Formats: sequence, C-alpha cells, structure tokens
Amino acid sequence: MALVFDQSMSDYIFPVAVIGGGSAGVMAVLRTVLNNDETLFFPGSAQDKKRSRALWVAKVENVPGHLGYKKGIEQPNRESLQWLSEGPQKDKLHWKKNIGITSVKKDDDGVFTLIDSKGESWRAKYVILATGVMDVQPVINGSIEEIFPYANAQTADYCLRCDGHHVLGKKTAVIGHTNGAAWVAVMLYERYKTPKMSVLTHNQKSEINGDVLDLCKKYGIEIIEGEIVSVMGKDNGKTLEGFQLADGTVHEYEWSFVSLGMIVYNELAKSLNCELDDRGFVIGDGKGMTSVEGCYVAGDLRANVKKQIYTAWDTAVDSADAINAKLRSQARATS
Repeated sequence: MALVFDQSMSDYIFPVAVIGGGSAGVMAVLRTVLNNDETLFFPGSAQDKKRSRALWVAKVENVPGHLGYKKGIEQPNRESLQWLSEGPQKDKLHWKKNIGITSVKKDDDGVFTLIDSKGESWRAKYVILATGVMDVQPVINGSIEEIFPYANAQTADYCLRCDGHHVLGKKTAVIGHTNGAAWVAVMLYERYKTPKMSVLTHNQKSEINGDVLDLCKKYGIEIIEGEIVSVMGKDNGKTLEGFQLADGTVHEYEWSFVSLGMIVYNELAKSLNCELDDRGFVIGDGKGMTSVEGCYVAGDLRANVKKQIYTAWDTAVDSADAINAKLRSQARATS
C-alpha cells in the first residue's frame, strides 16, 4: 500500500524507511515490500559496510539453507533484494544502493527527516533502525589487522551460539579478561570437552572471579596474563597454530574465540534520544517500537534479544508488521 502524502518528491513522505543492510535490515525490507508498503532502503555506504559484522561472516552453519554460500549473510541478502527489485512489487522498493544515513530527526509534524551519505534529504512516516553491532577486535602490535585472516577463515570466532561447534576436538584459546570471556571458555569446555582450553587476557589484568573462576580451576582452564604479540598460523588464516606473548612464550592452539565485547552502532538512535540499556543497545517494546513514537529497532541493535540471524529476522518482521497495521489503520480512518 503506497500512501501518497505529497506529490513533490522533495516533500514526499515515504511510509517506511529502513536503515541498515544486514540480516535485520533486509528482512525488514522484504516484509514491508511484501506487505505492499512503499519502502526507502538505505543499506549503508562503503564505509558503513566495512564496519559491518555481516562482512566478516563467511559460512553460516546454524541456519538451514545457508551452507551453500561462501558469504553466508551477504549472498542470500542480495538474492532476496534482487528478487524484490525485479518482482511485481518492484515499484514499492526504493533501494538506495551503497548509501547510508548520516542523521535522522523527528520533525514537529511527527515525520522523520533523514540525511543520506550523499547529502540528500528524505522524509518517512516510520523508521526501522537496523544498524547492528560489531565485535571488538584484539589490538596486536597497535593494529587489528593481524587477527583479520583468522577471522575471515573463522579460526578466530566470536559467537558461541553460531560457531561454538568448531572447537570440537581442538585446543582452544579465548581472548578476553572478564567473567564473560571465562564463561565462554567454560561453556565451550562443558559442551565439547576440548583437549585444551585457556583464557588469554592479552595484556589486561584478569577480572575473572567468583563461580566462573572456580569452574576454570575445576576444568583446568588456564588464565594466562600477557600481551599477545603474534598470531601464529598459515594458509592465510585457515590454520591457527597459536599465539606468542611479549615474554617470548608460545602457546599452541588450533582454534580461538574473541570475547572482548561489542561496538553498538547506536549513533542514530542516540540522536533521536531513543532509550538505551546500560550496554548501549536500543530498548524496544514487543514489536520493536522504541521510546520515540514511529521509530522501531530490529536485529542486533535491539536490547534483550539473541544476536542471531533468525532473531534478527523475527524482530524485523515484528516491526514491519506493526508499521503495516498502523498504516492500514490510518488509511481506514480516512477512507
């Protein structure tokens, strides 16, 4: 259902704008367009995409139907968008390829004004924020470049639920210094009985304490303090052999997990004064409505949801359907 609020494109108010091109953003677009709602879609600029979590995900093994893709998020997303752009509802999709949003504000009339990365202005009745998160990378010798080959080859993993099964039968290290990192080590050990499990605090003093410290001792999980100065491996990251520390010691591992926290891309939400939790995730109600009327949040950006493809889809569908219900109600009242 395309609602024409103004015939001038400079003042035209689109029913929905979706910001973010990951799993949540693409599902939000898929659902809004299939709901027959005219949709502005900003997947992000080249710079936005470089800092996207989706960029670093290769194989997706815990979602049915994704095993055949070399890039387990990007390729199926492109297929869906291409199908929409060529289908019977293609006129409902306004896909602004390689363009992101730099600012968004809610005007006095309740409509959102968005400024894109090319400086153009757009207006929308409803907005779905799906700008996502990124995992904090270990800085080694002043750079995060050293971990990238292993992240790309997935011998350095980040998501326990997505990739924990990789450690089966492998000597494994978790990089981190908090109780959260220790719990990752404990859970991996308990599930897969790894032949060796360690926590490398990487030049940070260990903050591991309480019950999880007791479990580390019980399972023989060594907590090693010291700066990582080299990641050892071969085959462009496909084979991890271990880590060398600043004191010269070498610790052999076949797999690793990084547990240093997340960067939450909440800049647009903050500019709208959306309510955030203490970690910076955006709080939404059961349908993803934020504390700002008309602004919804979906995917990893949303507080209190699993950071998974399937939960991103679920939150996106909830938001898209809630917006459609409001649009239909408004149209019904004026018909």
